[in-house]
Amino acid sequence: MLLIYTHKITPRFSYIMKQVFTRILGIETTSTTKVEDFIKHSGPKITYTKQALQNEFFIRSSNMLFEQGISNIDVSLGNWEDLPCFFSSGERSSIPFDIFAASFYLLSRYEEYLPHVKDVHGRFPPKDSIAYQHGFLRQPIVDQWAFKLLEKLQERFPELERRHKPYNFTTIIDVSTSHCFANRDLVRSFAGLLLDLGSLKFKRVSRRVKVWFNLEKDPYDNFEYLIELIKKLKVRSMFFFQFASYSTYDKNVSPNNNRFKFLIKSIADYSTVSLAASYSSFNDLALLKKEKKRLELVVNRAVNFSRMRYNRVDVPETYRNLVESEFTDDYTMGYTHEIGFRAGTCIPFYFYDINLEVQQPIRVHSFAVHDYALRNLTSKDEILDKVNALYKAVKSVSGDFNIIFSNELLGGENHENWIKLYETMLKKYND
Repeated sequence: MLLIYTHKITPRFSYIMKQVFTRILGIETTSTTKVEDFIKHSGPKITYTKQALQNEFFIRSSNMLFEQGISNIDVSLGNWEDLPCFFSSGERSSIPFDIFAASFYLLSRYEEYLPHVKDVHGRFPPKDSIAYQHGFLRQPIVDQWAFKLLEKLQERFPELERRHKPYNFTTIIDVSTSHCFANRDLVRSFAGLLLDLGSLKFKRVSRRVKVWFNLEKDPYDNFEYLIELIKKLKVRSMFFFQFASYSTYDKNVSPNNNRFKFLIKSIADYSTVSLAASYSSFNDLALLKKEKKRLELVVNRAVNFSRMRYNRVDVPETYRNLVESEFTDDYTMGYTHEIGFRAGTCIPFYFYDINLEVQQPIRVHSFAVHDYALRNLTSKDEILDKVNALYKAVKSVSGDFNIIFSNELLGGENHENWIKLYETMLKKYND
């Protein structure tokens, strides 16, 4: 048991201590504001406040965990044994920065509360993040800080006990469009045909007609292959199905289509099936609840996991809506067009609502790789080189390596190359 002394216990303080020590490092802690209790404690202990009490392990605190609301903070980068860091803590501190404030800044997505220009889909741009700007987006920096802190603590307290967390790999399949041509109603099918003809896409017209007459399998219908591959390699998998009515950005098969329902039920026999919330439900709580309920009726079980269409996250409103809809876990935390760690971590964490100063009861799972980000790279070797670096970083901190592919990419143009790449990744990272 590690004892932490501080001058004030706040919700932010309790939140970050739980995440860093218990969830990342597997160390049980207790906190006190009483000097006499700290002095009497004979086991491992640290001080987190403005001034050291004695010659103990001391981390000088900034104000971040002891204030409320948002303020415009000037973040200046430093270095801690080859790891970038910020919130410098001065020479007397056992480590050169306030690790807990810096971790809270990244995990709470503090910078996403600050004024910024959103992209066309209302998303926080990765280039506005300090991780992108200072070159550590591809590092699970919060976890790396925690393990570096563990090294320092074990040097001081060799008797410090911890529970080891295993590395986990999960393949996430986004199903925003289950079929390219099949299972569409007559109006949408005919409109699609006319659009292809008007665009002179004669090859697509030919494939469309062959699928209609069962002469060829729908290109996006690769679910049997995916399930067999996942079973063969014994990979943990999740399928996120969009189950929404047609709209400008939501163009999947109708949720009333019986063949589509049967597909979802069949996938649920072998993998976790969850909701890919529609674009339209982003700011529509009633619609989000409706989509969740619809999917639960199909799979005949609770749907607890969510992903937002186009990885749209508007903190804190998105997570409040997910909590209100009774989701327990969300897998949207990441960037569509950049690989890396949006919240600086590869270990699940609970969302902290800064406006309410409370930890919300929803667990956030970051993804490191989205297939859209891989399209920006030029070759399979370049892709594997960059993804391997992410994998090694995650493995070094016993984190969760989550990668997202869509059935569309695996069934679209150049699908043979994407399938080979996908199979290679599953074999390499599932260990």
